[in-house]
Amino acid sequence: MALPTSTLERDARQIHADGHRDGEVDPGEIAVGVVIGRASEFFDFFVYAIASVVVFPKLIFPFVDPLTGTLYSFAIFALAFIARPFGTALFMAIDRRYGRSAKLTVALFLLGTSTVAIAFLPGYDTLGTLVIWLLAAFRVGQGLAWGGTWDGLAPLLAINAPAQRRGFYAALPQLGAPIGLIVASALFAYFLGNLSAEDFFSWGWRYPFFVAFAINVVALFARLRMAVTPDYVELFKRGDLQPARVSDTLRAEGKGILVGAFAPLATFALFHMVTVFPLSWVFLFTTEGPTHFLIIEAIAALCGLVSVFVSGVIADRIGRRNLLGGSAAAIAVFSGFAPQLLSGGFVGESIFMILAFILLGISFGQSSGVVASNFAPKYRYTASALTNDFAWLFGAGFAPLAALLLASNFGLLAAGAYLLSGAVCTLLALRFNKRIEMATSGD
Repeated sequence: MALPTSTLERDARQIHADGHRDGEVDPGEIAVGVVIGRASEFFDFFVYAIASVVVFPKLIFPFVDPLTGTLYSFAIFALAFIARPFGTALFMAIDRRYGRSAKLTVALFLLGTSTVAIAFLPGYDTLGTLVIWLLAAFRVGQGLAWGGTWDGLAPLLAINAPAQRRGFYAALPQLGAPIGLIVASALFAYFLGNLSAEDFFSWGWRYPFFVAFAINVVALFARLRMAVTPDYVELFKRGDLQPARVSDTLRAEGKGILVGAFAPLATFALFHMVTVFPLSWVFLFTTEGPTHFLIIEAIAALCGLVSVFVSGVIADRIGRRNLLGGSAAAIAVFSGFAPQLLSGGFVGESIFMILAFILLGISFGQSSGVVASNFAPKYRYTASALTNDFAWLFGAGFAPLAALLLASNFGLLAAGAYLLSGAVCTLLALRFNKRIEMATSGD
């Protein structure tokens, strides 16, 4: 049973037909679709993450001190990562019954609706505890939707990329993260720097959420253009990227999914130790305002963007597994000294952020679809989605909460120990599963 073809699908197919008369699909074009989709997701992600530090503790949790309010905010932040695997299960069922276009349309509609609903939330002074439950509900809605936004384009890109450049093409989807962070940080920095505190908490913080909704509309059309057109449908079939039942997939590929989730754990732990935790530490424990640090973060993210490209070059020379293992070792070293730099003023903060984003770019650049080729073709599409979900849940979901809780009680060195644990898990996972092939050459 299939849903009637929508206007969006027809428009997407027409545009695709205009540009592809020969029926060939360029991996570079797949990469464009992936980058657009990932950038929209990460922009949503970072808008919420920044608001968790500079908005929600005061707006939603004014009845506690700023540190406790931020910890509460980070607890709600984690709900999306818990909900994400359930979203994958739900939307895989929609995919099987109605098709990928229906799944993407509903998922991105839910994501946009949940995001824009947050923008309309009043403060605790207006609704009391109800506003906390509403924020939590909308955050769960975002998590469910993220589970449905999995379009299979990242593993499709890995399968169809030239063998000698798979590291480079694997890095391209990861460009969405620094792009999303740069735009989100710049937007919040602008409003924080140009509005009074009263205006910012009244209406200024809401604009980035409205922008996120508009970007989702563009991303939906871009993804439909890729995922529902005839050439791509044929590629999905050739790559056996078809939805399977989650229960069947877990039974058949559970071990590979688990190892695949832990293999990039160091990278995902570093991800939030660089993008979310530092803002909370600087905002709560230094005299520096968030505007200045958001600018530092945006500039550092530019360095991370360049490093993502560099990771592709390195991976094509030494192999993706070697790069991921080497990155984990470097993250372990980094965790031993770098977090203390956050207490070193402007110079220390800048050094920490630039070094961290360079390291993050190199490691994060190769964390996409690293085990897709190892799954049985029948389960590859769903197994790749679940691997991605659990990697974010285990590696990143609770990282800001855990890091801030540890650092506020035991100092920044304790936050470094948390990051070290992620590096150890990555090295153990890579050692445990020697069958994981992260590149067709160089390993």
